[in-house]
Amino acid sequence: MAKQTIKKDDPKSLSRYFKGVKSELKKVVWPTRKELINYSIIVILAVIAFMLLFLVYDKIIMFLLSSFIYK
Repeated sequence: MAKQTIKKDDPKSLSRYFKGVKSELKKVVWPTRKELINYSIIVILAVIAFMLLFLVYDKIIMFLLSSFIYK
């Protein structure tokens, strides 16, 4: 079984690539507008929740460091 090599400068390889991209994009199941809005809200809320969680952790660590180390 021989390997087929494709030259990088071959114009057919570039057109074959874009045809493959186009055919793969046709297989994608895109979310509806409602799903997209719901997913976006979930992501924004998760980011805010983690931000608040890390803020609390940071304040606790800074309080402990300032209490015990920087006396």
